[in-house]
Amino acid sequence: MTHAPHALQTLLAPHAERPRRTPRLLAAVVAALGLLTASACAPGDTAASEDPVEITGEVNIYSSRHYDTDLALYEDFTKATGIRVNRIEAGADALIERIVSEGEYSPADLLITVDAGRLWRAEKAGVLSPIASDVLSERIPENLRHPDGLWFGLSTRARVIIYNEADGKPEGLETYEDLADPRHRAKICMRSSSNIYNISLLSSLIAHRGEDAALDWARGVVSNFRRAPEGNDTANIEAVANGECGISVVNTYYLARYAGDEDTSGLIDKVGVVFPNQETTGTHVNISGAGLLKNAPNRDNAIRFLEYLTSDTAQGYFANGNNEHPAVEGVAPTSAVASLGEFRADDLSTATIGANQAKAVAIYDAAGWN
Repeated sequence: MTHAPHALQTLLAPHAERPRRTPRLLAAVVAALGLLTASACAPGDTAASEDPVEITGEVNIYSSRHYDTDLALYEDFTKATGIRVNRIEAGADALIERIVSEGEYSPADLLITVDAGRLWRAEKAGVLSPIASDVLSERIPENLRHPDGLWFGLSTRARVIIYNEADGKPEGLETYEDLADPRHRAKICMRSSSNIYNISLLSSLIAHRGEDAALDWARGVVSNFRRAPEGNDTANIEAVANGECGISVVNTYYLARYAGDEDTSGLIDKVGVVFPNQETTGTHVNISGAGLLKNAPNRDNAIRFLEYLTSDTAQGYFANGNNEHPAVEGVAPTSAVASLGEFRADDLSTATIGANQAKAVAIYDAAGWN
């Protein structure tokens, strides 16, 4: 996370811990955000540039992304537009809480985060504002954006089944539904049910099969656990590769990290990958995305930045920074992502995935998936 200067941290403290701001204080906050870019972020700092950019405006981003390649995005946008990019980085839930706390005095223009579930949380918190943009509507597929323009998916990742390559592909392992088959008893290792990726996967199953079938599925998977849920996707990939577990479910970008790293690429050879449901609904995908905040002080600049993120060049930076698939059709992913194979993605609306989050959590609890 990029740490704000002390003065900025004070100004951005939760609303309950500070006095009510005045318009003059709001201006000070925005100015402080400019200091954050100059002192900590570098891409908007043109003092050392061979071709100084005349700064004509700014956009303030709250982002849960923390990839070095995003710096190139900010720098290129500033060079092209003269709009400086200021950013605060933190976890998605913490950022949403901060935006709510700051209320009408929030300096934030855009929230950038991962997973439709977190964008749905921002939507339910009432902090997002709709955008009507021909560029965004034309570039971003309909199922990857909110129907009312509250947020837009900018890259995608697939949630796939993996197995231990040395043991061979388990018989009858082609779909998410197969994970509940008793033949896979004591083979499956998974993340906690509180993990947003698992919540979104179950949300999609609810949409396709209904709540009763989703509960039966969750109970079946629990009965097939080799151990209680633990670890993240990386830990579960390594557990499957090392033979501690036979099967798991992970996001493709975690696998691509291993494939693209010479020091760890051998591990990926120990893991087999199944893109589930190719003959039915398609493989579940989720998004990294962004939404305009309703109190954005630089609304036009924020929309312009979002539109820029759909350009072919920006899509390459944005998606490949985390080994994801670009949301815009025709833009190629990294070779590490492509090496995992081609697949047919589920075209379920990501807005529906978000809307089913609460039901998914209740079903996991009822199934005993800790």
